Amino acid sequence: MSFLICLAALFFLMGIAYRGFSVILFAPVAAMGAVLLTDPAAVPVLFSGLFMEKLVGFLKLYFPVFLLGAVFGKLIEISGFARSIVGAVTGLLGEGRAIVAIVLVGAILTYGGVSLFVAVFAVYPFAAELFRRSNIPKRLIPGTIALGAFTFTMDTLPGTPQIQNIIPASFFKTDAYAAPWLGVIGALFVFGVGVAYLEWRRRRAGDEGYGEGHTNEPQAVEDRVVIHPLVALLPLLVVGIGNRLLLAWITASYGEQASAALTPEMAAHPVTVPIKTVAAIWAVQGALLLGIVATVILGFRNLAERFSEGSKAAVAGALLAGMNTATEYGFGAVIAALPGFKVISDALSAIPNPLINEAVTVNVLAGVTGSASGGLSIALAALSGRFIEAAQAAGIPLEVMHRVASMASGGMDTLPHNGAVITLLAVTGLTHRQSYGDIFAITIIKTVAVFFVIGVYYLTGLV
Repeated sequence: MSFLICLAALFFLMGIAYRGFSVILFAPVAAMGAVLLTDPAAVPVLFSGLFMEKLVGFLKLYFPVFLLGAVFGKLIEISGFARSIVGAVTGLLGEGRAIVAIVLVGAILTYGGVSLFVAVFAVYPFAAELFRRSNIPKRLIPGTIALGAFTFTMDTLPGTPQIQNIIPASFFKTDAYAAPWLGVIGALFVFGVGVAYLEWRRRRAGDEGYGEGHTNEPQAVEDRVVIHPLVALLPLLVVGIGNRLLLAWITASYGEQASAALTPEMAAHPVTVPIKTVAAIWAVQGALLLGIVATVILGFRNLAERFSEGSKAAVAGALLAGMNTATEYGFGAVIAALPGFKVISDALSAIPNPLINEAVTVNVLAGVTGSASGGLSIALAALSGRFIEAAQAAGIPLEVMHRVASMASGGMDTLPHNGAVITLLAVTGLTHRQSYGDIFAITIIKTVAVFFVIGVYYLTGLV
């Protein structure tokens, strides 16, 4: 019964998200409904003590990233930088390479350390402009951005700084470059098959065109000053390079923990922050601030009269995207606390092959919680000891376990209730009904890639 309650809550929320209802409203309904069917007396306790705690905790850590990312993306749009870069890309690759161009822009940002949520805000103005010029349906933009930002640069390519590639290192005592050959092979598989799928979808659209009457469209305004493409690229480089440099500086400067006391009274109880949990977030925030400053300086004449309205739109978008994702985070925490979740976890332990067991377990838990990092953390916190023992008994290097776990977290996590999916659709002004099919196709490709990499390992022994 507890297992069915878990599934009912999951499918209810997926259905609600797909039909376009507010996840902010219905995520707590789904979570508390499951708790009500399990233990009615626990509803108020888990709502305040778990759901809201996780929701607020997520916003505490990540809302500044959402806000700064939205402002950065909006400034890139209204400054004319997006138009300039799109014009250069179109001239370099041709009108028919719009999809590849957007995938590569998203990949460069996320592999450079920019959060995938930030990448959504930053890439969308480029994608809208380029798809409009190339006469490609707007409904294909979410799938294209998802391929570039949510897949091979998130957890497959060795060295990616995204959290999904960092979490396994603490459990398997590996590093971000674990199993580099398998990572590169997996990334090429996802990129190649994903681009082939999206190009097939573009050809099937025929003469449909970009479409009319869309919402959240980038502002179609004429630039007072034409921006050179190399100048327009500078803010993106500032964000990517700044993120790396600031992370190194913060880690070296603050050590394990930072404390601050502004008055003698505060000295007895200073504000203390563990640097390990915030260093990457601080670095991204600082890099985005630098990117915003660079954009304002380089595009000031185009921004002067548009900044006020543009920043208001960016703040509204950040609030919606942040709350959507935070409520999903709270929902995942409640589902993980249900007895049925343990039933699912225990049932998966029956799979005998260590790599397949790990891949399926992480994939399923990420899907149930609607979070790649959440499902990965839960799976490894509970089962990493068992995974390590099984791998050592089978002679499998822990680097391979790291890469498989990381890749599996980014498979079925992108179901309709996933926070990143909801953010992507909200930012692009599209609905699940219009665009989720392509996102799900990319999800399937990414899931297959995990088992493809496992097969490559067993056939070749490459690590």
